[in-house]
Amino acid sequence: MQPHMHASLVKDALAMAWWRRRPAAGLIFHSDRGSQCCSHEFQYALKDWGIRASMSRKGNCWDNAPTESLWGRLKTASLYGRKLATRREATDAVLDWMAFYNHRRLHSSLGYLSPMQYEQRWYEARRKKAA
Repeated sequence: MQPHMHASLVKDALAMAWWRRRPAAGLIFHSDRGSQCCSHEFQYALKDWGIRASMSRKGNCWDNAPTESLWGRLKTASLYGRKLATRREATDAVLDWMAFYNHRRLHSSLGYLSPMQYEQRWYEARRKKAA
């Protein structure tokens, strides 16, 4: 999270995610048509990482509905009605909520597991299947 909207912001986030997860070849990166993701700098970074770009259709909000829903939940649960005095307070509030959402919040669509629990079970099942 930075006080600017430069392409380097999404490029750095992509690099951080790639190094943490080391995805297999063939990864698809889906985004809206924001200027950062459409930029030559970011598109070249995707190519350098061997990642295929996917973008929402122009003017079609339904293509990005899951992401927009996530941001709506974050704002409702963590930010609305709060007076945050500093950018640091806002950053901390967002990071705390994201940690809760990914590690502790149970999702009915995931069989009442957190996203991290679901992912761990998915990887375990793949490892057992491969063995």
